[in-house]
Amino acid sequence: MDDEREQNLPFDGLTEDELMDDAEVDTMVREAITGSVGDSQFLHNKIDAWSNNIVEGCLKRLAALNKPFKYVVTCNLTQKAGAGLHAASCTRWNEKTDGKLTVQWENNTMIILVTVYWLAI
Repeated sequence: MDDEREQNLPFDGLTEDELMDDAEVDTMVREAITGSVGDSQFLHNKIDAWSNNIVEGCLKRLAALNKPFKYVVTCNLTQKAGAGLHAASCTRWNEKTDGKLTVQWENNTMIILVTVYWLAI
């Protein structure tokens, strides 16, 4: 019966409700950033704590969705000092179910770039 169910689902065995919603992930990431950094100004000695809290906050929120995915979260945090911040990634996966979302957040002293990858299991 499970084989028949999977053959009838357009998303390689997942229902539409089981898929990830980019807008929901974006909101989760922004909540994790503001919950960790808030209105703080850049402080070099806080980078490790902020980065860890952002990544852990994202993973906790994603796990709470109880969806059949594995997650990878990266966080880049840099001081605004006139230099640019460039990030690139390349993936090869199932385009029907897997995905990624990058959120750029900034204030007047720092830029935070968080990328979330989700892969169906």
